[in-house]
Amino acid sequence: MIAYKGFRPGLICLGYQFVMGRNVTKEANCRVNGFHCAENPLDCLTYYPDMSRSVYYVVRPGGDIDEDALDSKIACTELTILKQLSREEFFLHALAYMMDHPFRAWNCRVRKDKGSAMNGYAIVRGADPLAQGNKGDILALAKEEPGTKQITQIALIIVDGKTIQANTWYDVNSEKRKK
Repeated sequence: MIAYKGFRPGLICLGYQFVMGRNVTKEANCRVNGFHCAENPLDCLTYYPDMSRSVYYVVRPGGDIDEDALDSKIACTELTILKQLSREEFFLHALAYMMDHPFRAWNCRVRKDKGSAMNGYAIVRGADPLAQGNKGDILALAKEEPGTKQITQIALIIVDGKTIQANTWYDVNSEKRKK
């Protein structure tokens, strides 16, 4: 199983200094202790919402594992830190998670059909998703098959101010659209 974890720069989480590779602790209870991570990358943003002051990694949970029903958070006694993700990679992993699990509950940061970027990104899902943002923002779009929740197409668009203009609505094909 792979999962995702947010940190402060330097692999610090709640004052604990993690290391690349395997980290071990004694107990894992989702609400109390253990090393925490999430199956859905977007759930990391619940705990580390400021992307400019946080870093995100692919991790492998192991040992004793505990889950709660709040989101996809996992507590474990062994956490192997595998790879740091760029912002683009983070949102590609999030889109892939939505594709692989189309019927799971949506993270609260996912907008239905249309959304404007906040905090550097917009994540929009629907039959004809549209998003807009400012220069440097990421627009992550997931197009669903009408009448189902199956995702048929994804797009990761970066508002560069040249090809993709700020404050302009774009669809999953990077085409300009009217609101």
